[in-house]
Formats: sequence, structure tokens, C-alpha cells
Amino acid sequence: MKKKILQKLYHGFVQLHILHHTKQGPVYGAWMMEELKEHGYNIGPGTLYPLLNKMEHSGLLTKKKQIVGGKVRKYYTITPLGLEVFKDAGEKAGQLFHEIEGRQNDKL
Repeated sequence: MKKKILQKLYHGFVQLHILHHTKQGPVYGAWMMEELKEHGYNIGPGTLYPLLNKMEHSGLLTKKKQIVGGKVRKYYTITPLGLEVFKDAGEKAGQLFHEIEGRQNDKL
């Protein structure tokens, strides 16, 4: 039960990470998996690519295909809607993390 609840929470964090990085410039799946791994998220292609597709279909990302080394690579970029969602969610997350941090410092 705990694992399932945490997966749901992490799913939202991963989406924020994706929006953050696509705001900085186009990203592709393999790079995003490595970036997420650096933050402790061990997400494989079977989880990441459906999530990227879902975010694209929701209007948060756009996808552009490009040939790299003879293979098709899909680059994802944030949309104006994705930027709005990122800003709103970022503000809420910032408020929450500030509150959590404050409470943890009170206990020290």
C-alpha cells in the first residue's frame, strides 16, 4: 500500500521534472531517464514514454522527430499550457516544501 501511494506522488514529481527540463529546452527520453535517475527516480522506458505521450496528448508538451545517428529521436518541448501548469504547480509545491522544511527545522 505504501509503495503504491508513493508511486502516485512520485509520478507528479516526475511530471514536474519533465516540465522543468523541457522549459529549459528540448529533451529526449533516454536523456530524461538519466536525469531522473540522478534524482533517485529509476524509471524505465516502459513508464517514461507512455508518460511523455500522455503529457503530449494533454497539451503540456509538443514532440518533434529528428534523425540522430540514423535513428529517429523524439524531442519534447513545453507548450504554453505546460508552462502555465508548471508555474502553478511549482508555486504550490514551493509553498508545501517551505512549510515542510519549516516544520522539520522546528523539531530540531
